Amino acid sequence: MIAVLRNPTYAKLFSAQIIALLGTGLLTVALGLLAFDIAGGDAGIVLGAAMTIKMVAYVAVSPITTALASRVPRKPVLIAADLVRAGVAISLPFVTEAWQIYILIFLLQSASATFTPTFQAVIPSVLPNEKDYTRALSLSRLAYDLESLVSPMLAAALLTVISFHNLFVGTVIGFFASAALVIATRFPHIEVPPPTAFFERLTRGGRVFLATPELRGLMGLNPVVATTTAMVIVNTVVLVQGDLARPQTDVALMLAAYGGGSMLIALGIPKLLETLPDRRVMLTGGSILPILLLAGTGVMAWMSGTPQWVALLIVWTLLGAATSAILTPSARLLRRNSTDQNRPAVFAAQFSLSHACFLITYPLAGILGAVIGLPAVALVLVAIGALGTVLATLAWRDASRPLLQRVSAQGPTKTQQ
Repeated sequence: MIAVLRNPTYAKLFSAQIIALLGTGLLTVALGLLAFDIAGGDAGIVLGAAMTIKMVAYVAVSPITTALASRVPRKPVLIAADLVRAGVAISLPFVTEAWQIYILIFLLQSASATFTPTFQAVIPSVLPNEKDYTRALSLSRLAYDLESLVSPMLAAALLTVISFHNLFVGTVIGFFASAALVIATRFPHIEVPPPTAFFERLTRGGRVFLATPELRGLMGLNPVVATTTAMVIVNTVVLVQGDLARPQTDVALMLAAYGGGSMLIALGIPKLLETLPDRRVMLTGGSILPILLLAGTGVMAWMSGTPQWVALLIVWTLLGAATSAILTPSARLLRRNSTDQNRPAVFAAQFSLSHACFLITYPLAGILGAVIGLPAVALVLVAIGALGTVLATLAWRDASRPLLQRVSAQGPTKTQQ
């Protein structure tokens, strides 16, 4: 898998991604401590509002900035986004009011909503060979999973010798280093698309999704991923410390089980996709997720003691694996059904659509879980996930059926595998 790093352009871009991820991880920890420093017992309200602002920025800003920058070369777009993120990180230690955090978080996440889909859209042009691109997707998935484990540990180690305000310095260094690597990278030449009306550019990615059966299937799988992820991210700590009365270290262990399952599948995806089509792998993951979440509900309701704990660890590991089976190959669909010119719009559309699902499932899992309990909210999420899987299967009926060959103003697509 690491052979793909022999490509010098991709190696620099992947390094930029890793460094920026670590910077973002440190920022997350520092932001939580800053919120407590400013708001005290109301820190949860501040962080909840900040995370909501983050999702709103991801959903709304990504298509807009992509449309505005559609005729700008991608290299300066990435550099500018990194510099904006560094500027926000520099400013955060000096805030004294919650509303200042909200404004800076919106600017930060707007820059991230610009950087991420633009970065993702560049990689297919850097790695035109599908096998190499699949290996790159696996590395990217591993990077995201490892960051969620490494960043908190790195932050904890740094906090033993520095104050939390200095964590922002690490974030700034990360974003500057990411920008420097992008500057040092030789980007492939991509023809600038012809000038078109802003509304056409704004809706370009969404129209490709609606016109392409394969991408409509991906739209159905987005809420499946969002329901499971919301249950894990929002309610793991409630389940472990509230319902099971286990120590804080077990929260980390359970989240590590989820991340470990995801990494295991990410490592095996390149070989798996050499023998199986994307449709089968992704729909299998989509079908398994609601079943696993239902099994977790049964474990919560009817088991106790050590057997319950072991069963939940297994379920969380399998949830991570099934989620990775959907997420890791998903960019292959976006690559196949886009051209060099409209690819940023297609990636931005997926970025926006997927986070729109999180904007619904995160508060649903948190608020409804507090009202009706974890087993009951898990059943609600199971129902949403099962509906998403059905819609994905109906939209993506036949893996061998040729895709629409042309969408007005978006360019040709390729035959589905």
